[in-house]
Parts: sequence; structure tokens; C-alpha cells
Amino acid sequence: MFPTLESVSRLRAALDNDLLVFLPEIAVCAGIVALLLARLLPILDRVHLGSVALIALVVSLFVSGYQIYDSHGYLSTGEQWSVPYFGGMLVADAWGRFVRLIVLTAALITVVLSLLTGIPDRDDSADFYVLLLGGTLGMTLMTSAAHLLMVFIAVEMASLPGYALAGFLKGKRSGSEAALKYVVYGAAASGVMLYGITLLAGTFGTGTLHDVAGGIAQRGLDLPVLAGLAFMLVGLGFKLAAVPFQFWCPDVFEGAAAEVAGFLSVASKAGAIGLTGRVLLTLHAAQHGSWAIPASLGIGIAGIAMITVTFGNLAAFTQTNLKRLLAYSTIAHAGYMLMALAVVTPEGASAVLYYLAAYVAMNLGAFGIVALVRNATGSEELSATRGLVRRNPLLAVAMTVFLASLLGLPPLAGFAGKFQVFVAVYQAAKAATASGPPGLGTVFFVLLAVGAMNTAISAYYYLKIARAMLLDDPAEGAAAPATNSPAAGLFFVALVAFLFAAGVVWDPLMGETARAASAFSAK
Repeated sequence: MFPTLESVSRLRAALDNDLLVFLPEIAVCAGIVALLLARLLPILDRVHLGSVALIALVVSLFVSGYQIYDSHGYLSTGEQWSVPYFGGMLVADAWGRFVRLIVLTAALITVVLSLLTGIPDRDDSADFYVLLLGGTLGMTLMTSAAHLLMVFIAVEMASLPGYALAGFLKGKRSGSEAALKYVVYGAAASGVMLYGITLLAGTFGTGTLHDVAGGIAQRGLDLPVLAGLAFMLVGLGFKLAAVPFQFWCPDVFEGAAAEVAGFLSVASKAGAIGLTGRVLLTLHAAQHGSWAIPASLGIGIAGIAMITVTFGNLAAFTQTNLKRLLAYSTIAHAGYMLMALAVVTPEGASAVLYYLAAYVAMNLGAFGIVALVRNATGSEELSATRGLVRRNPLLAVAMTVFLASLLGLPPLAGFAGKFQVFVAVYQAAKAATASGPPGLGTVFFVLLAVGAMNTAISAYYYLKIARAMLLDDPAEGAAAPATNSPAAGLFFVALVAFLFAAGVVWDPLMGETARAASAFSAK
């Protein structure tokens, strides 16, 4: 009835171990607390606090990277390296560690970009970076959530700061409207998601994801289970901006600052892909290699992926606002990522992680160029980039590389990621045709064809931007050079170098993504 010294000692030892695993998130929390306390000190009222957020993320990234390195020893010995902690609410495995690294990298790049572009200003810096770190914390928890309650909490922690960030620019009516739309759509998606979680937890009497997956393997995918899973995936579809939950994305991206839009487009997507992949792969692992999940949820996700990628690419055709165009591009890329998850294979899981790593660099780079063009011209329209190569060759060349990688041209990382996605879909289609349920292989072959066709279609609007920068004459009144600091030039050169390196030498990153995907097959 009363705790004994032995039980308290065990609890303390378990807590110590859990806190060690949780160190990357603790570093982010420490950054949030430091920023909040800094607001109380008059001496720091006139200091830009972006460096505090930068330090917190660097420390978090270092610890997270060390944990990935340290886990390699367990892989070589074949020991168990998936560790539940905090009472099983979270799990530390290779999948969560790798996706967390992507989220933290996206946040770090966003902070560096914001320091280069000057948004936020000194007075608002503490509030801005508290929100950014808070959203980052929620996204890292999404990648490691092992309990349905933690799934909901993590999604809400990732979403709420995003609502405020979308309308952070004071006095901008479109930003306030974007934030309001984001809140309304987010609240509706959260309510549906919570209902689905309630259905699953009530059906199986537990919220642990692993136990729910085991219960589904025994019970089968009947109506209550399918409804619960579908409703839960609504919340994740909202975070991914997948059709039919994409309506908020273009308006929010257009109204928000380019730096915020870039962060929401990559970090939020990484967290959602990490959680969606965990749910699907855990369910599939509990089926012991049967075709039940690909033949049910996989077909549904494949259908959504095909509609999403097609809608995003076609809607981008007529856009003249760069942020709005990139928003529809973001929707299309969500479709490509869902293609890799739809087949529910380790190869697909590995491919989507490679794609995510490339996507962080190329998409944040593109939004960064938009932010610098905005600072120089006061416009975020396509016309503002006309003749950019004559005003600033570095920005024009860097933007061309980012667009080529988004399109999927070799030898860039975007091509490597998209190629791996298509190969994973092709392999799954062949396997399903040979030994799967009737028609499943055909669905996957159609999925592959739609992905390839949309890659060709997307060339139109990506090359439209490149043509404006490289071939068109500067717009009237835009003859002044779009200046940028040496630090900004170094920033974009580093992103371009990564895209070339990851596009030419695949093995190091592929090895890490394969290890991350094996987190589920090893159970």
C-alpha cells in the first residue's frame, strides 16, 4: 500500500534512464524556459534572442545524433534496441531517432534562416522562438509516440504553436485570416482524430499502440476498427495537407511569413510522416507479414496519394504568388511520401525517410530564397524573380538547384529520394502481383504510373520559376540588386552542397534510413 525504499529506488533508476533517453527534448524544453525567463530581465529587452534557440537546437541535435550513433552497437550485436520509456507512452527506436533528427534539423535551418532574413525582429524574437521550439517539441514527440493518448497530445503540441506562428506578423490582415483558418480546420481535424482514438481505445481496452495492433491482428479489420483508424488518420492527413484535408495549406502559407511557411511545410510534414509510418508499420508487423494492412489501409492511402499528388501539381499551374505555388507543391510532395507508405514495406519506409531528408533542404532553401527576394523587392509574386540572375546570380542559381531537386532531376537528392520511392512501389507491385490479393498489384502499378506522370507534369511550374529568373528581363522598378550577406550566401551554398552530395553518394544516408525502417521488422 505504501511505497518501500526498494520500489522508490527502482522508480528513480527508471526515471534516470528515461530522462537520458529524453535528453534531446529536454534541451528543447530548456531553450523554451530560457527564452521565457529572458523576457523577465530588463537587460535583455533589447537583445535578439535567436541565439538562445540556436544553442538549444544545436545541443539537442548533438545529443540526438549521438544516440543514433550509440544505437549502432546494439544493431551489430542483435540486442533489443527498441526501448519504451515514461510508462510506455513513448518509445526510443531507430525510426523515432532518425525522424526526430530530421525535425530538429528543419527547426535549426529555420532559426538560421530567420536570423538571416530579420524575421522576427528583436522585440518579438522571444515569443517567436518559444512558439517555434514548442512546435518542434510536439513534432519530436509525434515521432516517438507509442500510446494513443500521446499521439493526440503530440499532435496538439505540434499544431497549437503553428496556429500562432501563421498569424505572427502584426498588422498583416492576410496573416490573421490565415491563422484563423488554420485554427478552424485544425480544431475540426483534432475532434475527428480524438473520436477515432476513443473508438480504438474503447474497442481494445488499451491505448498502447503495440497492444492495439495485436488486438487488430486477432480481431480483424471490422467496421469499428476501420472507422477508428480512418478517423485517427484524418488528423495526420491534416498535418500532411493531404487531400481532402489540404484546404488550409495555400491560404496559410500565403498569409504567413515565408520563414514560417517553410518550417510548417517540412517539420510538420516530417512529424506527421513519422507518426503515420509508425502506425502503419506497427499494424503490419503485428500481422506477421500478411497482406491485410496493404490490402485495406494501404489501398486507401494509395488512393489518397494519387489524388493528392495530382491535385497539388495541377493547382500549382495557375499560381503567381511564390508561397502559394510552393504550398501546392508541398501538397504534391505529401502525395509522393504517402505513395511510399501505402505499400507498407521496409523499402517504402526507408525511401520516405530519404525523401524527407532531401525535402528539408530543398524546400526550406526555396522558401529562404523567397524570403530574401521579399526583403529586397517587397513582393512575393513570381514577377519579383524576373531577371534575378542579373541582380544576384547566387540566389538565382541556388533557387534553380532547389527547384530541380523538387522536380526530381539527377544528380540531386530529390531525384534519389523520388527514385527510391518509385522503386519501393514497383517492388511491392511485383510482390503483390505474384502472391498478394487479386488486384492489389494492379493498384500499386497504377500508383507508380500516376507518380511518374505527375513528375513530368510538375516540370511546368518549377521551370516557370527558373525561366523567370534566368531568361526574363527584370521587372520595371526592380533593377536594384537583391543583396544578401556572405552568411546568407554560405547558408544556401551549404544546402546546395548537401543536395548534390546526397544525390551522388547515396550509401551513407541510405544505410541510416534502412536501419530506421528495420525498427519494425526487428520486433
